[in-house]
Amino acid sequence: MRRLLVSSAALLALTAGASAAAAQDPHAGHAGDAAPPAAAQSEDARLAAFFEQAFQERIALSPQQMTSLGIKTDYDRLDDATDAAAERALALAERQLLQLNDQFNPRTLSAESRLSWRLFEYGVEQARLSNRWRDRNYQFAANGNPTTSLPVFMINNHRVDSVSDAEAYVARLRDAERVMGEISTTLRARAAAGVISPHFVFGPSIANTRNIITGAPFDGGADNPVWADFQRKVGALDADAATRERLLAEGRAALTGEWRRGYETVLTALAEVQIQAAAMPDRDGGVWRLPDGEAFYNARLRLSTTTDLTADQIHEIGLSEVARLHGEMREIMTRVGFTGSLQEMFAFLKTDPRFQYPNTPEGKEAYLTDSRAFIAQVMAAAPGLFHDLPEAALEVRSVEPWREATASVAFYNSPSPDGSRPGIYYVNLSDMTQVLKPQIEAISYHEGAPGHHFQIAYAQEMEDLPRFRRFGGYGAYAEGWGLYAERLGLEMGFYDDPYSDFGRLSLELWRAVRLVTDTGLHAKRWSREQAIAYFQQNSLLSERDIVKEVERYLTNPGQATSYKIGELKIMELRARARAALGARFDIRDFHAVVLGSGSVPLDVLEDQVDAWIAAGGGAPG
Repeated sequence: MRRLLVSSAALLALTAGASAAAAQDPHAGHAGDAAPPAAAQSEDARLAAFFEQAFQERIALSPQQMTSLGIKTDYDRLDDATDAAAERALALAERQLLQLNDQFNPRTLSAESRLSWRLFEYGVEQARLSNRWRDRNYQFAANGNPTTSLPVFMINNHRVDSVSDAEAYVARLRDAERVMGEISTTLRARAAAGVISPHFVFGPSIANTRNIITGAPFDGGADNPVWADFQRKVGALDADAATRERLLAEGRAALTGEWRRGYETVLTALAEVQIQAAAMPDRDGGVWRLPDGEAFYNARLRLSTTTDLTADQIHEIGLSEVARLHGEMREIMTRVGFTGSLQEMFAFLKTDPRFQYPNTPEGKEAYLTDSRAFIAQVMAAAPGLFHDLPEAALEVRSVEPWREATASVAFYNSPSPDGSRPGIYYVNLSDMTQVLKPQIEAISYHEGAPGHHFQIAYAQEMEDLPRFRRFGGYGAYAEGWGLYAERLGLEMGFYDDPYSDFGRLSLELWRAVRLVTDTGLHAKRWSREQAIAYFQQNSLLSERDIVKEVERYLTNPGQATSYKIGELKIMELRARARAALGARFDIRDFHAVVLGSGSVPLDVLEDQVDAWIAAGGGAPG
């Protein structure tokens, strides 16, 4: 575990405005006022205990989150998937915020503790806004759903170190019937209120859900992935043969009983709502078609970007970035001697065999091998840009076939705090004809190193942070860092091949196009076909990925805007720091400041970097 790296000057400036609660306290004074060292130390310890208790109370509502953190409390239960459970979680957060304001005085706390106060309060505000619009969200989206996430959780997170752990696994298989019933109830209730996923969601969601109850022990054929996982884990137990046989019999009965019944319940509900979706006008439209759709989308933009940027502002930023990136791409075209148009260059890269892997198992393995090599070279060069690196291991894996249809192109799963599970960079290799070699390098840097792994795993390892900060996060910060990391590969001396550098630009362009298409779909009432056409004209994405992307934005409004907005803020702050510090600017110090407090809203990040600049730069400490 590593210690917290952040400058005290930055923390003082971050909290100089204090929280709203502190500002309302006439006895609080200014958050930047010096506190007696002994008193501050004592109050800091008391506040740290409060945050730890608050964190434990929150995760106690989620058996699955506890499992993900390596805690085996309620190891035999799954989460409550009802709206009532969401209300309980928010009510708890509100009570905790009242307790924070009632029991502590910011003037008696250190700068670091005041920052935690500010972030705790901000998190409750975000939860309040999210909960207000909870019933507008689609349960089943183009890039994921609750039926496929449960098997992934069981396989990746539920460890079996003892007989009781195996019995808890079986209990969770049985508990799936309750969870799937709750999901079905919510699906029908939201449909009755007019909140129905676009019609294209249902085919893949039904197919993937059916995959989860296909194969042995449900029918003939190869072992179902969950059954195979349970057999493997039981087989590795230090237990006698009779005990292992009993566990396997119980697991088989749970899968063919409660587990299957639960998934069949969801399949029935999906089939019912699918009929309603097919009959809806504007069935593929943005969330403007939902009740209070415009207000919902504005809330989603605020939650996704942690800013007050409007849809129109984000749309214009996207158009500007698309134009800039097209210009940089044309410079590379000149360098390689390509004389056609930008769109012809896109077509050339999509169709020339040299830029594709074979659509075979060998081709998929070659992709994984290349991705691992890209990450390995980053790890070797990273000390030149970072003072410290995450300790957790990082693996590259292909998405399991049974969930490829609704999985994203690539994504990152965080490691477990105890080191038993590595960070995982997943890639969707369902169709290698749609994978372009020039883009793989930048994707590896984004999802793996120095991207999400360097930020998310690193934050988890900062033991001085309260756990709500170590394991929480904001999309604009995390995805902004991931996109920024793609550019860092260039500064590390990589992208030797100009086509690979063109691929890097194409991925940045992809995120710029997102700003245009997401806001176009939800604020400007673009059609699905209009958004697809804009992508085809302005990006290098494959046809399959373009459709998947547009459908993702339709079902997860606002989220896709977080990448470019976050990256632009990081680049803005870096340019500001370099201009102000001149020769004193050290990229390793800048990265230590950006990463040193975990995932934070963009305004907090800006305050932090500004304070570091005002303090004269240097290594935080």
